[in-house]
Amino acid sequence: MTAPFGRPIAGNGWDALDGEPAAPRSVSVIVAHYDQQEQLDRTLAALRRQTHPAALLEVIVADDGSPTPPAVPDDVTLVRQQDLGFRVAAARNLGVRHSSGDVLCFLDADTAPEPDYVSRVARLPSLAPDVVAVGRRRHAMLAGSGDDRPIEVAGAARAIDEPAWLADAYARSRDLRDADARSYRFVISAVVACSRWLFDDVGGFDETFDAYGGEDWEWAYRAWLGGAALAHVPDAVAWHDGPDWAGRDEADRLRRKNVETLRLMQSIAAPGSAPRGVLVREADVLVTLGSAGSAAAGVVCVDSILQALPGARVIVPPVVHEALAGDPRVVERWSGTPRVAIELAAPVHVDAAAAARLRAATGEVGEGDLGSIALGALMTVTATRADARDRRWARPTGWRRVERPGDGVVPLPEAPDLEAYLGGWWAP
Repeated sequence: MTAPFGRPIAGNGWDALDGEPAAPRSVSVIVAHYDQQEQLDRTLAALRRQTHPAALLEVIVADDGSPTPPAVPDDVTLVRQQDLGFRVAAARNLGVRHSSGDVLCFLDADTAPEPDYVSRVARLPSLAPDVVAVGRRRHAMLAGSGDDRPIEVAGAARAIDEPAWLADAYARSRDLRDADARSYRFVISAVVACSRWLFDDVGGFDETFDAYGGEDWEWAYRAWLGGAALAHVPDAVAWHDGPDWAGRDEADRLRRKNVETLRLMQSIAAPGSAPRGVLVREADVLVTLGSAGSAAAGVVCVDSILQALPGARVIVPPVVHEALAGDPRVVERWSGTPRVAIELAAPVHVDAAAAARLRAATGEVGEGDLGSIALGALMTVTATRADARDRRWARPTGWRRVERPGDGVVPLPEAPDLEAYLGGWWAP
């Protein structure tokens, strides 16, 4: 998979591109819509005023089955799907399938961009196609106002408070320069842009999301695992008509938020997003034991690993799986994408001190530009996002690979004394 343009960056270091101009690339703006003609008209009018070269800009309205098809100008493509409930994820994917731009820019029909929005939000993905760029969504009371002034004027005149939680997150993370595995929460699909190359590689929005909220966070986390860098572009401003979620009815907000969180916790296993004790569908850490000389060696290895990482899944050879078939964490294959991967060529035992270092390593890799940590010669802890980006570019892309002492990670003999291990009188 050859990159169509741009260059890779190290880790999340998109600030290395500060001040670097980007040659304008073709941009497809996908506008998700449902029965919002007044708001759609405002957004399309704002898109006609973009400073991005008109010859490199296409606009596609993706309608989620409105009772009456929306009216759009002749130079705007309208695609529609059947009304089967709230299917904005499917609508966005439909819009992408009918688009042709190098960069995809997602807007909602109720979110009108200022004139420089497209050129600013598309800049980073045009320079480094691994970047997912998030604009600044401001809020104004525009519905029914009859205010037909340019959006940057009407929005400022009717502005209401921006969500403090989001502004605080961008400030604390230095506009996502310090993004981590939970920064997907600050990717708002109404104001997001990425390269088509990245979108095709990580896959589109999950169309099983059929209720309000969550589909953008699931996609952003999957993009993070796929090696995306996250960036907030505060001068790329678009105006949302109405308040943020936090400004709505409290009881309804909590109910809907709990529904969203219950759905997301099955897809996002990162610490702080998944339950602390019970298993969810996805794995945060995946350990692969390539071979085992005996079932006993495999049992000792897996048991010590799961003492260190109780929420991990472990792929094992059939002889070990048969011995540990009662534990759902022990599997012969795994289809998901973990945040962290640990490869073991042969069985090892991990003592308490090494277990602490192992846990620390799983929390460190993947953030900043740290791609992997080798604990001695027998165990390597790798961020899957680092490997995903290297794979996409078919070469190393600047991730740091560090080595630390492997004390306490001990190779096991072909047939350790399993009874002594279980009884507590065996020492590796």
